[in-house]
Amino acid sequence: MNDTSAPPRCFWAGEDELMQAYHDEEWGTPVYDDRELFERLLLEGFQAGLSWRTILHKRENFRRAFDHFDVEKIAAYDEGKIASLLADPGIVRNRLKVRGAVRNAKAFLRLVGAQGAFSDWLWRFVDGTPLLPAAPLTPERVPAQTDIARVLSNALRKAGFTFVGPTICYAFMQSVGMVDDHVVGCFKYRGPLPGS
Repeated sequence: MNDTSAPPRCFWAGEDELMQAYHDEEWGTPVYDDRELFERLLLEGFQAGLSWRTILHKRENFRRAFDHFDVEKIAAYDEGKIASLLADPGIVRNRLKVRGAVRNAKAFLRLVGAQGAFSDWLWRFVDGTPLLPAAPLTPERVPAQTDIARVLSNALRKAGFTFVGPTICYAFMQSVGMVDDHVVGCFKYRGPLPGS
């Protein structure tokens, strides 16, 4: 049953209630909390090759399995913990991605140790302000990656992260509000209007 009172949303939110709530309450909203940024970065890595809907529906399982994304705990995971994660049907049981999460936790701690808050380091890539589209943004004009995402990807790789290619980085930037890619017609759209 379609709710005619529902606000118009971006095309990808679809009819799934969890996706709609994520769109309305989280996606594109600036995030400055290091733990939440770490969670989003890891989940974007787990999404590689899958749909965001799949990851979103497993997010609570990921939180349980990965100690609520406590970066210090994840960095200390041993082979026994990795084996238990690979046996957990509630998450994505991909060996490279699970090991990548541990590697990324260690890289995250090194980066924070060298640079200070991850949030401060990250938001410098957009001069501390969410990027809005320069022209009216329609579904077919939403990019899969950008020059800034490529720069961020290279910086993260140099810092020792994995599963941080430019497409993953751009999806992460969209998720945490570094870019605002809500499209024309969505109730959250803030870019220029057609004809303006």
